[in-house]
Amino acid sequence: MQCLRVSSANSGSDRLVVTMDAGQEMADVYGGVEFRWCLVTREVKADPHGGGGGGAREVRSYRVSFHKKHKEKALKEYLPFIVATAKAIKHGERSLSIYMNEDTDDWAPMELQHPSTFSTLAMDQTQKQSIVDDLDRFIKRKDYYRRIGKAWKRGYLLYGPPGTGKSSLIAAIANHLRFDIYDLELTGVDSNSDLRRLLVGMTNRSILVVEDIDCTIELMQREEQDEDKEKAKSKSKDKEKKKAEDKVTLSGLLNFVDGLWSTSGEERIIIFTTNYKERLDPALLRPGRMDMHIHMGYCTPEAFRILVNNYHAIDYHATYPEIEELIKEVTVTPAEVAEVLMRNDDTDVALDDLVELLNSKKKEAKEIKTEDKQVDEKKDTNEIKTKSVQVDEKKDGDGVKTESVQVEEKKDDKKVVLKNDSFTEDRSS
Repeated sequence: MQCLRVSSANSGSDRLVVTMDAGQEMADVYGGVEFRWCLVTREVKADPHGGGGGGAREVRSYRVSFHKKHKEKALKEYLPFIVATAKAIKHGERSLSIYMNEDTDDWAPMELQHPSTFSTLAMDQTQKQSIVDDLDRFIKRKDYYRRIGKAWKRGYLLYGPPGTGKSSLIAAIANHLRFDIYDLELTGVDSNSDLRRLLVGMTNRSILVVEDIDCTIELMQREEQDEDKEKAKSKSKDKEKKKAEDKVTLSGLLNFVDGLWSTSGEERIIIFTTNYKERLDPALLRPGRMDMHIHMGYCTPEAFRILVNNYHAIDYHATYPEIEELIKEVTVTPAEVAEVLMRNDDTDVALDDLVELLNSKKKEAKEIKTEDKQVDEKKDTNEIKTKSVQVDEKKDGDGVKTESVQVEEKKDDKKVVLKNDSFTEDRSS
Protein backbone atom coordinates (compact mmCIF):
# COMPACT_ATOMS: atom_id res chain seq x y z
CA MET A 1 0.00 0.00 0.00
CA GLN A 2 1.23 3.48 -0.82
CA CYS A 3 -1.03 5.52 1.46
CA LEU A 4 -2.59 4.97 4.90
CA ARG A 5 -5.04 7.09 6.87
CA VAL A 6 -4.39 7.57 10.59
CA SER A 7 -6.91 8.97 13.05
CA SER A 8 -7.67 8.83 16.79
CA ALA A 9 -10.15 6.25 17.96
CA ASN A 10 -12.28 8.81 19.83
CA SER A 11 -11.90 12.04 21.77
CA GLY A 12 -9.68 11.69 24.81
CA SER A 13 -8.18 8.40 23.63
CA ASP A 14 -4.50 7.80 22.89
CA ARG A 15 -5.28 4.87 20.59
CA LEU A 16 -4.75 5.39 16.88
CA VAL A 17 -6.75 3.82 14.07
CA VAL A 18 -4.98 3.04 10.80
CA THR A 19 -7.21 2.67 7.73
CA MET A 20 -6.78 2.42 4.00
CA ASP A 21 -7.26 5.37 1.71
CA ALA A 22 -9.76 5.20 -1.12
CA GLY A 23 -8.53 3.11 -4.05
CA GLN A 24 -5.69 1.47 -2.09
CA GLU A 25 -5.27 -2.32 -1.99
CA MET A 26 -3.94 -4.67 0.66
CA ALA A 27 -2.98 -8.34 0.28
CA ASP A 28 -3.87 -10.91 2.94
CA VAL A 29 -2.91 -14.59 2.99
CA TYR A 30 -5.16 -17.18 4.65
CA GLY A 31 -4.55 -20.91 4.42
CA GLY A 32 -2.00 -20.40 1.63
CA VAL A 33 -4.46 -18.41 -0.50
CA GLU A 34 -4.02 -14.72 -1.31
CA PHE A 35 -6.97 -12.35 -0.90
CA ARG A 36 -6.75 -8.72 -2.00
CA TRP A 37 -8.77 -6.01 -0.27
CA CYS A 38 -9.63 -2.64 -1.77
CA LEU A 39 -11.43 0.33 -0.19
CA VAL A 40 -14.23 1.50 -2.46
CA THR A 41 -16.20 4.73 -2.06
CA ARG A 42 -19.33 5.79 -3.87
CA GLU A 43 -21.85 8.57 -3.62
CA VAL A 44 -25.49 7.87 -2.90
CA LYS A 45 -28.12 10.52 -3.42
CA ALA A 46 -30.32 11.11 -0.43
CA ASP A 47 -34.08 10.76 -0.67
CA PRO A 48 -35.50 14.26 -1.24
CA HIS A 49 -38.67 13.25 0.66
CA GLY A 50 -36.74 11.88 3.62
CA GLY A 51 -35.96 15.25 5.17
CA GLY A 52 -32.21 15.03 4.50
CA GLY A 53 -32.08 18.01 2.16
CA GLY A 54 -31.61 15.95 -1.00
CA GLY A 55 -27.78 16.03 -0.86
CA ALA A 56 -25.43 13.12 -1.65
CA ARG A 57 -23.59 11.06 0.95
CA GLU A 58 -20.47 8.90 0.71
CA VAL A 59 -20.71 5.16 1.31
CA ARG A 60 -17.47 3.33 2.08
CA SER A 61 -17.05 -0.43 1.65
CA TYR A 62 -14.33 -3.03 1.12
CA ARG A 63 -14.06 -5.24 -1.97
CA VAL A 64 -12.19 -8.53 -1.73
CA SER A 65 -10.87 -10.33 -4.83
CA PHE A 66 -9.39 -13.82 -5.20
CA HIS A 67 -8.95 -16.60 -7.75
CA LYS A 68 -12.27 -18.18 -8.66
CA LYS A 69 -11.03 -21.66 -7.74
CA HIS A 70 -10.90 -20.53 -4.08
CA LYS A 71 -14.55 -19.42 -3.99
CA GLU A 72 -15.65 -22.15 -1.53
CA LYS A 73 -12.74 -21.42 0.79
CA ALA A 74 -13.49 -17.71 0.70
CA LEU A 75 -17.21 -18.08 1.45
CA LYS A 76 -17.08 -20.89 3.99
CA GLU A 77 -13.79 -20.22 5.80
CA TYR A 78 -12.10 -16.90 5.11
CA LEU A 79 -15.02 -14.45 5.28
CA PRO A 80 -16.57 -16.08 8.41
CA PHE A 81 -13.10 -15.85 9.99
CA ILE A 82 -12.86 -12.13 9.11
CA VAL A 83 -16.35 -11.41 10.50
CA ALA A 84 -15.68 -13.34 13.75
CA THR A 85 -12.31 -11.62 14.23
CA ALA A 86 -13.81 -8.17 13.66
CA LYS A 87 -16.60 -8.96 16.11
CA ALA A 88 -14.10 -10.11 18.75
CA ILE A 89 -12.00 -6.94 18.30
CA LYS A 90 -15.07 -4.74 18.60
CA HIS A 91 -16.26 -6.64 21.66
CA GLY A 92 -12.85 -6.38 23.33
CA GLU A 93 -12.60 -2.63 22.75
CA ARG A 94 -16.09 -1.62 23.85
CA SER A 95 -16.56 0.11 27.18
CA LEU A 96 -18.21 -1.90 29.95
CA SER A 97 -21.23 -0.86 32.00
CA ILE A 98 -22.46 -1.65 35.48
CA TYR A 99 -26.22 -1.61 36.05
CA MET A 100 -28.05 -0.99 39.32
CA ASN A 101 -31.72 -1.50 40.09
CA GLU A 102 -32.76 1.99 41.20
CA ASP A 103 -36.48 1.24 40.83
CA THR A 104 -38.35 -1.98 41.49
CA ASP A 105 -38.17 -3.17 37.89
CA ASP A 106 -35.70 -0.95 36.03
CA TRP A 107 -31.91 -0.88 35.53
CA ALA A 108 -29.78 2.27 35.65
CA PRO A 109 -26.41 1.99 33.81
CA MET A 110 -23.10 3.73 34.37
CA GLU A 111 -19.67 3.17 32.87
CA LEU A 112 -17.52 0.52 34.55
CA GLN A 113 -13.88 1.55 34.80
CA HIS A 114 -12.61 -0.87 37.42
CA PRO A 115 -8.94 -1.65 36.65
CA SER A 116 -8.81 -5.08 38.31
CA THR A 117 -7.45 -7.90 36.15
CA PHE A 118 -6.34 -11.45 36.87
CA SER A 119 -2.71 -10.38 36.57
CA THR A 120 -3.11 -7.82 39.39
CA LEU A 121 -5.44 -9.95 41.53
CA ALA A 122 -3.87 -10.92 44.88
CA MET A 123 -4.61 -14.63 44.72
CA ASP A 124 -2.61 -17.85 44.53
CA GLN A 125 -1.72 -18.62 40.93
CA THR A 126 -3.16 -22.15 40.98
CA GLN A 127 -6.58 -20.96 42.15
CA LYS A 128 -6.47 -18.00 39.76
CA GLN A 129 -5.65 -20.20 36.78
CA SER A 130 -8.44 -22.64 37.59
CA ILE A 131 -10.96 -19.77 37.50
CA VAL A 132 -9.62 -18.44 34.19
CA ASP A 133 -9.70 -21.91 32.64
CA ASP A 134 -13.29 -22.44 33.80
CA LEU A 135 -14.39 -19.08 32.34
CA ASP A 136 -12.65 -19.69 29.01
CA ARG A 137 -14.18 -23.15 28.76
CA PHE A 138 -17.63 -21.76 29.50
CA ILE A 139 -17.68 -19.10 26.75
CA LYS A 140 -16.64 -21.68 24.12
CA ARG A 141 -19.44 -24.12 24.93
CA LYS A 142 -22.52 -22.66 23.25
CA ASP A 143 -23.12 -25.76 21.11
CA TYR A 144 -22.29 -28.05 24.04
CA TYR A 145 -24.93 -26.50 26.33
CA ARG A 146 -27.49 -26.65 23.53
CA ARG A 147 -26.69 -30.29 22.84
CA ILE A 148 -27.07 -31.38 26.48
CA GLY A 149 -30.26 -29.32 26.90
CA LYS A 150 -29.07 -26.88 29.58
CA ALA A 151 -29.22 -23.10 29.82
CA TRP A 152 -25.95 -21.46 28.81
CA LYS A 153 -25.03 -20.03 32.22
CA ARG A 154 -22.51 -20.58 35.00
CA GLY A 155 -22.81 -19.93 38.73
CA TYR A 156 -19.99 -18.91 41.10
CA LEU A 157 -20.12 -18.57 44.88
CA LEU A 158 -17.44 -16.32 46.38
CA TYR A 159 -17.14 -16.76 50.13
CA GLY A 160 -14.67 -15.70 52.78
CA PRO A 161 -13.92 -12.95 55.33
CA PRO A 162 -14.37 -9.26 54.43
CA GLY A 163 -11.44 -7.65 52.63
CA THR A 164 -10.28 -10.77 50.81
CA GLY A 165 -10.93 -9.48 47.27
CA LYS A 166 -14.40 -10.72 46.30
CA SER A 167 -15.37 -7.47 44.55
CA SER A 168 -11.98 -7.27 42.81
CA LEU A 169 -12.45 -10.80 41.49
CA ILE A 170 -15.87 -9.88 40.06
CA ALA A 171 -14.33 -6.90 38.25
CA ALA A 172 -11.48 -9.08 36.96
CA ILE A 173 -14.00 -11.59 35.56
CA ALA A 174 -15.92 -8.76 33.84
CA ASN A 175 -12.73 -7.34 32.30
CA HIS A 176 -11.57 -10.79 31.21
CA LEU A 177 -14.84 -11.72 29.49
CA ARG A 178 -15.79 -8.14 28.52
CA PHE A 179 -19.21 -8.70 30.11
CA ASP A 180 -21.41 -5.99 31.63
CA ILE A 181 -22.27 -6.30 35.34
CA TYR A 182 -25.80 -6.19 36.76
CA ASP A 183 -25.50 -5.46 40.49
CA LEU A 184 -28.79 -6.64 41.98
CA GLU A 185 -29.81 -5.11 45.31
CA LEU A 186 -32.48 -7.49 46.59
CA THR A 187 -33.66 -5.11 49.30
CA GLY A 188 -34.87 -2.80 46.54
CA VAL A 189 -37.11 -5.48 45.01
CA ASP A 190 -40.65 -5.78 46.38
CA SER A 191 -41.86 -9.09 44.94
CA ASN A 192 -41.02 -12.12 42.83
CA SER A 193 -42.76 -10.57 39.82
CA ASP A 194 -40.56 -7.45 40.07
CA LEU A 195 -37.49 -9.65 40.40
CA ARG A 196 -38.50 -11.58 37.29
CA ARG A 197 -38.96 -8.37 35.25
CA LEU A 198 -35.53 -7.14 36.32
CA LEU A 199 -33.74 -10.37 35.45
CA VAL A 200 -35.49 -10.75 32.10
CA GLY A 201 -34.32 -7.21 31.28
CA MET A 202 -30.66 -8.26 31.41
CA THR A 203 -28.69 -8.55 28.18
CA ASN A 204 -26.81 -11.63 27.02
CA ARG A 205 -23.08 -11.85 27.76
CA SER A 206 -23.54 -10.32 31.20
CA ILE A 207 -22.84 -10.99 34.88
CA LEU A 208 -25.53 -10.97 37.57
CA VAL A 209 -24.07 -10.14 40.99
CA VAL A 210 -25.83 -10.46 44.34
CA GLU A 211 -23.40 -9.37 47.07
CA ASP A 212 -23.75 -10.48 50.70
CA ILE A 213 -26.71 -12.64 49.80
CA ASP A 214 -26.94 -13.98 53.36
CA CYS A 215 -27.78 -10.55 54.81
CA THR A 216 -29.16 -8.37 51.99
CA ILE A 217 -32.62 -9.85 52.46
CA GLU A 218 -34.26 -12.48 54.63
CA LEU A 219 -35.07 -15.05 51.99
CA MET A 220 -37.93 -17.20 53.17
CA GLN A 221 -37.26 -20.90 53.48
CA ARG A 222 -39.54 -23.08 51.38
CA GLU A 223 -41.20 -24.55 54.49
CA GLU A 224 -42.02 -21.03 55.71
CA GLN A 225 -43.45 -20.17 52.30
CA ASP A 226 -45.80 -23.14 52.50
CA GLU A 227 -46.92 -22.08 55.99
CA ASP A 228 -47.57 -18.51 54.79
CA LYS A 229 -49.63 -19.79 51.87
CA GLU A 230 -51.76 -21.90 54.22
CA LYS A 231 -52.28 -18.91 56.50
CA ALA A 232 -53.17 -16.73 53.51
CA LYS A 233 -55.75 -19.27 52.36
CA SER A 234 -57.35 -19.40 55.76
CA LYS A 235 -57.73 -15.62 55.96
CA SER A 236 -60.77 -14.03 54.40
CA LYS A 237 -59.30 -10.67 53.44
CA ASP A 238 -57.62 -10.39 50.02
CA LYS A 239 -55.26 -7.70 51.35
CA GLU A 240 -53.66 -10.06 53.85
CA LYS A 241 -53.36 -12.77 51.23
CA LYS A 242 -51.62 -10.40 48.82
CA LYS A 243 -49.21 -9.32 51.57
CA ALA A 244 -48.20 -12.94 52.17
CA GLU A 245 -47.53 -13.47 48.48
CA ASP A 246 -45.90 -10.10 47.66
CA LYS A 247 -42.31 -10.70 48.74
CA VAL A 248 -39.05 -11.94 47.27
CA THR A 249 -38.73 -15.60 48.18
CA LEU A 250 -36.02 -18.22 47.91
CA SER A 251 -38.03 -20.18 45.37
CA GLY A 252 -38.45 -17.03 43.27
CA LEU A 253 -34.70 -16.53 43.13
CA LEU A 254 -34.01 -20.20 42.47
CA ASN A 255 -36.54 -20.23 39.63
CA PHE A 256 -34.36 -17.78 37.74
CA VAL A 257 -31.07 -19.42 38.67
CA ASP A 258 -31.99 -22.83 37.26
CA GLY A 259 -35.76 -22.93 36.68
CA LEU A 260 -37.75 -22.22 33.53
CA TRP A 261 -36.81 -18.52 33.61
CA SER A 262 -33.09 -19.39 33.54
CA THR A 263 -33.39 -19.90 29.76
CA SER A 264 -34.48 -16.30 29.16
CA GLY A 265 -30.91 -15.32 28.22
CA GLU A 266 -27.64 -16.82 27.02
CA GLU A 267 -24.00 -16.70 28.03
CA ARG A 268 -24.63 -15.40 31.53
CA ILE A 269 -22.55 -15.57 34.69
CA ILE A 270 -24.31 -15.58 38.09
CA ILE A 271 -22.20 -14.63 41.12
CA PHE A 272 -23.29 -14.71 44.76
CA THR A 273 -20.98 -13.45 47.51
CA THR A 274 -21.13 -14.07 51.25
CA ASN A 275 -18.93 -13.76 54.31
CA TYR A 276 -20.66 -16.76 55.90
CA LYS A 277 -21.23 -19.70 53.61
CA GLU A 278 -22.75 -21.79 56.39
CA ARG A 279 -25.71 -19.40 56.67
CA LEU A 280 -26.92 -20.07 53.13
CA ASP A 281 -29.72 -22.46 52.31
CA PRO A 282 -28.26 -25.69 50.86
CA ALA A 283 -30.67 -25.31 47.94
CA LEU A 284 -28.60 -22.33 46.73
CA LEU A 285 -25.29 -24.18 46.88
CA ARG A 286 -25.86 -27.31 44.87
CA PRO A 287 -24.29 -27.81 41.39
CA GLY A 288 -26.41 -26.36 38.62
CA ARG A 289 -26.95 -23.24 40.72
CA MET A 290 -23.57 -22.43 42.19
CA ASP A 291 -21.31 -24.59 40.01
CA MET A 292 -17.99 -23.41 41.43
CA HIS A 293 -17.35 -22.44 45.06
CA ILE A 294 -14.36 -20.09 45.38
CA HIS A 295 -12.91 -19.52 48.85
CA MET A 296 -11.41 -16.05 49.23
CA GLY A 297 -8.98 -16.52 52.10
CA TYR A 298 -6.46 -14.45 54.00
CA CYS A 299 -3.28 -13.13 52.43
CA THR A 300 -0.63 -15.69 51.47
CA PRO A 301 3.06 -15.13 50.64
CA GLU A 302 2.26 -15.41 46.93
CA ALA A 303 -0.58 -12.88 47.17
CA PHE A 304 1.71 -10.56 49.17
CA ARG A 305 4.31 -10.55 46.38
CA ILE A 306 1.64 -9.67 43.82
CA LEU A 307 0.47 -6.75 45.95
CA VAL A 308 3.98 -5.37 46.40
CA ASN A 309 4.57 -5.64 42.67
CA ASN A 310 1.29 -3.81 42.01
CA TYR A 311 1.98 -0.92 44.39
CA HIS A 312 5.77 -0.61 44.28
CA ALA A 313 6.79 -2.43 41.06
CA ILE A 314 9.47 -4.61 42.68
CA ASP A 315 10.00 -8.37 42.60
CA TYR A 316 12.12 -8.76 45.74
CA HIS A 317 13.17 -6.94 48.90
CA ALA A 318 15.33 -7.82 51.88
CA THR A 319 12.27 -7.90 54.15
CA TYR A 320 10.48 -10.57 52.07
CA PRO A 321 11.63 -13.62 54.12
CA GLU A 322 10.57 -12.03 57.42
CA ILE A 323 7.24 -10.80 56.07
CA GLU A 324 6.39 -14.13 54.45
CA GLU A 325 7.08 -16.02 57.68
CA LEU A 326 4.87 -13.61 59.61
CA ILE A 327 2.07 -13.94 57.04
CA LYS A 328 2.13 -17.71 57.59
CA GLU A 329 1.68 -17.19 61.35
CA VAL A 330 -1.00 -14.48 61.47
CA THR A 331 -4.30 -13.79 59.69
CA VAL A 332 -4.21 -10.63 57.61
CA THR A 333 -6.43 -9.77 54.65
CA PRO A 334 -5.12 -8.58 51.28
CA ALA A 335 -7.02 -5.32 51.87
CA GLU A 336 -5.05 -4.67 55.08
CA VAL A 337 -1.75 -5.35 53.33
CA ALA A 338 -2.71 -3.13 50.40
CA GLU A 339 -3.66 -0.28 52.73
CA VAL A 340 -0.21 -0.32 54.38
CA LEU A 341 1.59 -0.49 51.03
CA MET A 342 -0.35 2.54 49.75
CA ARG A 343 0.52 4.79 52.69
CA ASN A 344 4.05 5.56 51.53
CA ASP A 345 5.74 5.77 48.13
CA ASP A 346 9.05 4.78 49.72
CA THR A 347 9.23 0.99 49.41
CA ASP A 348 11.53 0.56 52.42
CA VAL A 349 9.24 2.56 54.69
CA ALA A 350 6.10 0.81 53.43
CA LEU A 351 7.53 -2.67 54.00
CA ASP A 352 8.86 -1.72 57.46
CA ASP A 353 5.35 -0.52 58.34
CA LEU A 354 3.98 -3.86 57.13
CA VAL A 355 6.46 -5.74 59.34
CA GLU A 356 5.28 -3.63 62.28
CA LEU A 357 1.62 -4.41 61.51
CA LEU A 358 2.26 -8.15 61.24
CA ASN A 359 4.26 -8.21 64.50
CA SER A 360 1.46 -6.39 66.32
CA LYS A 361 -1.04 -8.95 64.97
CA LYS A 362 1.25 -11.75 66.12
CA LYS A 363 1.45 -10.23 69.60
CA GLU A 364 -2.33 -9.82 69.78
CA ALA A 365 -2.86 -13.41 68.67
CA LYS A 366 -0.43 -14.62 71.34
CA GLU A 367 -2.21 -12.61 74.06
CA ILE A 368 -5.60 -13.95 72.99
CA LYS A 369 -4.23 -17.48 72.99
CA THR A 370 -2.85 -16.99 76.51
CA GLU A 371 -6.19 -15.64 77.75
CA ASP A 372 -8.05 -18.54 76.17
CA LYS A 373 -5.65 -20.97 77.80
CA GLN A 374 -6.21 -19.38 81.21
CA VAL A 375 -9.97 -19.56 80.73
CA ASP A 376 -9.71 -23.23 79.76
CA GLU A 377 -7.51 -23.99 82.77
CA LYS A 378 -9.94 -22.22 85.09
CA LYS A 379 -12.79 -24.13 83.53
CA ASP A 380 -10.94 -27.43 84.00
CA THR A 381 -10.21 -26.53 87.66
CA ASN A 382 -13.89 -25.76 88.30
CA GLU A 383 -14.89 -29.05 86.69
CA ILE A 384 -12.43 -30.99 88.87
CA LYS A 385 -13.69 -29.17 91.97
CA THR A 386 -17.29 -29.91 91.05
CA LYS A 387 -16.49 -33.59 90.51
CA SER A 388 -14.76 -33.72 93.95
CA VAL A 389 -17.83 -32.28 95.63
CA GLN A 390 -20.02 -34.79 93.80
CA VAL A 391 -17.75 -37.65 94.93
CA ASP A 392 -17.87 -36.46 98.57
CA GLU A 393 -21.64 -36.16 98.45
CA LYS A 394 -21.86 -39.62 96.99
CA LYS A 395 -19.65 -40.99 99.77
CA ASP A 396 -21.86 -39.41 102.43
CA GLY A 397 -24.93 -40.83 100.77
CA ASP A 398 -23.38 -44.31 100.62
CA GLY A 399 -22.49 -44.12 104.34
CA VAL A 400 -26.03 -43.26 105.34
CA LYS A 401 -27.35 -46.00 103.13
CA THR A 402 -24.96 -48.56 104.69
CA GLU A 403 -26.04 -47.68 108.24
CA SER A 404 -29.70 -47.98 107.26
CA VAL A 405 -29.08 -51.40 105.82
CA GLN A 406 -27.27 -52.51 109.00
CA VAL A 407 -30.17 -51.37 111.18
CA GLU A 408 -32.68 -53.28 109.06
CA GLU A 409 -30.59 -56.44 109.24
CA LYS A 410 -30.34 -56.25 113.03
CA LYS A 411 -34.10 -55.72 113.31
CA ASP A 412 -34.58 -59.00 111.54
CA ASP A 413 -32.47 -60.70 114.26
CA LYS A 414 -34.49 -58.84 116.93
CA LYS A 415 -31.34 -57.07 117.94
CA VAL A 416 -30.42 -53.50 117.12
CA VAL A 417 -26.87 -52.20 117.27
CA LEU A 418 -26.47 -48.42 117.50
CA LYS A 419 -23.02 -47.20 116.60
CA ASN A 420 -21.47 -43.92 117.57
CA ASP A 421 -17.96 -42.58 117.66
CA SER A 422 -18.21 -42.15 121.46
CA PHE A 423 -20.03 -45.32 122.62
CA THR A 424 -21.60 -48.65 121.56
CA GLU A 425 -24.83 -49.97 123.10
CA ASP A 426 -26.47 -53.39 122.62
CA ARG A 427 -30.24 -53.75 123.05
CA SER A 428 -31.98 -57.15 123.08
CA SER A 429 -35.65 -57.64 122.48
